[in-house]
Amino acid sequence: MTIKLNKDQIRELLPHREPMLLIDELINIKKLFSATALMHVKKNSFYVQGHFPNQPVMPGVLIVEAFGQAAAALTAAGIDKSEYDNKLVFLMSVEKARFRNPVIPDCTLELNIEAVRSHGRVWKYKGEAFVEGKKMADAMWSATIVDRK
Repeated sequence: MTIKLNKDQIRELLPHREPMLLIDELINIKKLFSATALMHVKKNSFYVQGHFPNQPVMPGVLIVEAFGQAAAALTAAGIDKSEYDNKLVFLMSVEKARFRNPVIPDCTLELNIEAVRSHGRVWKYKGEAFVEGKKMADAMWSATIVDRK
């Protein structure tokens, strides 16, 4: 059975809201291990307006943000609600981020993510981003779960 989350279910897990809630679906979820996030990159998305005029490209930093959101949703979906309720997930580090091809709207960006390890509230992940089977980016990153203040 394939476990998946739609945007409304992701919204219940993450504090992000439009326009910064980037991922649209989380599919192929293997609890606390891996998942694929789908992000519909559109020509009218805020992050491509002006980046760049007449040749829109999704900023690489937002690909990293989408990786982080996918990882946060994967983790929140796999742990007890009391562990993430009234908490935030903060990016701690980004390693080995490579942007191999520009992400051009209108497309669906597939973000394959995997939890590499966890130690307490600190998690390490790796991910690869694809459009129609072509690798666009990859990275490793760490994040932590902190109390809301």
